[in-house]
Amino acid sequence: MKLKKSWVLLLMLTIMSAVLVACGGGDSTKDDVSTSGKKTVNLMESAEIPSMDSKKGTDGVSFTAQNTVFEGLYYLDKDDQVQPGVAKEDPQINDDQTVYTIKLRDDAKWSDGTPVTANDFVYSWRKIVDPKTAAEYAVIFSGVVKNAAKITAGEMKPEELGVKAIDDTTLEVTLEQPVPYFHSLLTFPTFYPQNEEYVEKQGADYAKDSDHMIYNGPFTMKGWTNTSKSWSYEKNSKYWNKGDIKLDKINLQVIKDPGSAVNLYTTGKLDRATLSGDYAKQKQNDADFTSSLDAFVYFLKFNQKLDGKATIFANENVRKAIATVINKETMVDTVLANGSEPIDGLVPSKFTFNPVTKEDFRKENGDLVTYDKAKAQEYWKKAKQELGQDNITIEFLGDDQEFSKKMAEYIQNELETNLDGLKINIKTVPYKSRLKLDETQQYELQLARWGPDYQDPSTFLGVFETTSSYNRSSYSNPEYDKLLKEAATTLATKPEERWNVLLQAEKILIEQDTAIAPLYQNGVAALQNPKMTGFVTHLFGAPYSYQWIDIK
Repeated sequence: MKLKKSWVLLLMLTIMSAVLVACGGGDSTKDDVSTSGKKTVNLMESAEIPSMDSKKGTDGVSFTAQNTVFEGLYYLDKDDQVQPGVAKEDPQINDDQTVYTIKLRDDAKWSDGTPVTANDFVYSWRKIVDPKTAAEYAVIFSGVVKNAAKITAGEMKPEELGVKAIDDTTLEVTLEQPVPYFHSLLTFPTFYPQNEEYVEKQGADYAKDSDHMIYNGPFTMKGWTNTSKSWSYEKNSKYWNKGDIKLDKINLQVIKDPGSAVNLYTTGKLDRATLSGDYAKQKQNDADFTSSLDAFVYFLKFNQKLDGKATIFANENVRKAIATVINKETMVDTVLANGSEPIDGLVPSKFTFNPVTKEDFRKENGDLVTYDKAKAQEYWKKAKQELGQDNITIEFLGDDQEFSKKMAEYIQNELETNLDGLKINIKTVPYKSRLKLDETQQYELQLARWGPDYQDPSTFLGVFETTSSYNRSSYSNPEYDKLLKEAATTLATKPEERWNVLLQAEKILIEQDTAIAPLYQNGVAALQNPKMTGFVTHLFGAPYSYQWIDIK
């Protein structure tokens, strides 16, 4: 379809701006990476870190930072394979697959020199499920670790969680039922340890800045506060595997404008600059251009209830109209241009596969909600008749990341141009503020994303169960809930039947109910210093790992 002239003009101005910024830089060679004799790289982040407390982290920015300075029982290697971290070997599992016994390595230490013990995991996990903590990610324990759901509901004490320290180096975990993905789940930041004595001594000051934390991962953190736009990581001399860490220091700075990122890269002040839109198109033939598809899925989130009252999105035809009217192909090519791909479901491609046939989940379940302007307009006509309204105004929540602003403008244009009588008011807030408004469900329409916590379709589908703490849109379907419960319980040891149930659940969520409007699977385009190697992206868990980075 054709865009409005105003939108085309905006794109042309953006392209002109991109050329001016890119041409204004200096020498693009990276010979002066470090003048101190130490190996140092300069990286960027898209937003400030919302939280360094592993009990409170909920987003990709926080998870990447935590993954850099903390380590769990296991970690993901360069190929997303689970490897022993604080654990010295794979777990011993009983015959019915509900009890995991995990031996810890003797040389795992915190940055203050104290050993990492089994009690550090017991303490951390109990705090997460304790209702007093109000940890958003407590949900990841529910239905997995024994008694977690009852503890978070206030029906049992945290001490009754299915985890105990047999001794300082032996941890025993008891599950509610077999969990096929539990081994990989143990790599996730929410399962990281915390040193009880240190955390309790810090009290409310724990993790408020880098001086009020101790670390057990590859790096320690320096110069960070809760509002920092720059900080650094330094090699952790107490890390058990410090011999494999090549870098001495990583400098991080928050850069929200891709033009600024390109400028800093071309002047040698960044070793990797993330690109989108016109910058990605302009640089895609450069020798140092790189692009990859990750497993984050972006979608429009419809809030069906606000302040206890039904919203316009309680109407199914409204949801279906918006979900089918956006030209996603044009969107990823024009606005993003970073390797992102349109998606017509929730579970991404190249992420998880049929346990028998090995077919990709996304390919097997097909396209569930496709672009069809004529059909969208039919849905919209029915919706207005049902609502008794000719003119409708919707507030669209987005954040201050540059790509988010451009996405919001594109979507606003698509909706207002093609759905008669619709007015979209964009509300732009800081990244952390958007997360808070999502948490309190204070929005109507929102551009949101979800990244997988572990390698299984349920990490996406479980978000929209009625009782999920992340279901912040008041979507509820008993049939959907029933299927996910079956997948987590009676079918846990029946891989093929479980797979088919999850396929069916996604069809209910997207094709039948259109609880959300899937937009695209995220691509990451960047300019990267050819002298830097070992920058690792993950398909699930923390988005990035820095521990294998090296620079010549």
